[in-house]
Amino acid sequence: MSSIKQRSISRLACLATGVFALAMLAPTRAEVLGVHAAAPATPPACRAPAELAHFNHSLQHTARRLARGEPITIVAIGSSSTTGAGASSPAASYPSRLAVELTQRFPGHDITVLNRGVNGEETQQMMARFETGVIAAHPDLVLWQVGTNSVLRDYPLKSHSILLHDGIEQLKEAGADVVLIDMQYAPRVLEKPETPGMEDQIAVAAKAENVDLFGRFAIMRNWYEVQHMPFDVFVSPDQLHMNDWSYACVAKLLAVAITEAANRPVASAAVRSGR
Repeated sequence: MSSIKQRSISRLACLATGVFALAMLAPTRAEVLGVHAAAPATPPACRAPAELAHFNHSLQHTARRLARGEPITIVAIGSSSTTGAGASSPAASYPSRLAVELTQRFPGHDITVLNRGVNGEETQQMMARFETGVIAAHPDLVLWQVGTNSVLRDYPLKSHSILLHDGIEQLKEAGADVVLIDMQYAPRVLEKPETPGMEDQIAVAAKAENVDLFGRFAIMRNWYEVQHMPFDVFVSPDQLHMNDWSYACVAKLLAVAITEAANRPVASAAVRSGR
């Protein structure tokens, strides 16, 4: 064998040995990406200022039923964020989580939460279902989530205001306690110019009709602006719907507000006096 050929074979052998050694020493793809070191992020604590998980009015109808040990029926009506779009399963929607929270807070009481959300619906479509989807269930408490789809579709605020007042009146006439739930604080909602006006409109309607407002928008804004949570902690990848964590947290805060409002002295006094 010629000396030139021997030197070439020797170089190739050295090169192969070096490549093998580098391969043994090099980190895997998972290590390069940091996958091996990444642990599931610890979910943040579910917190909000006390005034945001508080109702201005006592839930007197609900309180009477609780005081008498009677079953409680709650109907949650709304669109996709009531249905639970963005959640991993129906059990992770806010009405499902609310049922769990209230059962824990009122042990021994029979509490049912009915989910009457329909994806994509607007206020008028929800109202068309009031008779069969809400009133027929003889609810003690109605949670009406409203406003988001009208804003996303750029509908006029003035006509929506009329519908909103009419809808609240219908629910009150059914004899139930009524709570409005406003829009979600999410990128696709925030980019709409009608969003501030809709938030004001819902708050004004609640005050004028003497019903409570659960300020979901303000709670989620607090998560983002005060608690400095990035949107991906509490908003789904579609930049609109909530996720398992935020549905569960909203349910917990809503349960806190319901529990306090149904246990106020004024509500107890009304029960004792037979009103």
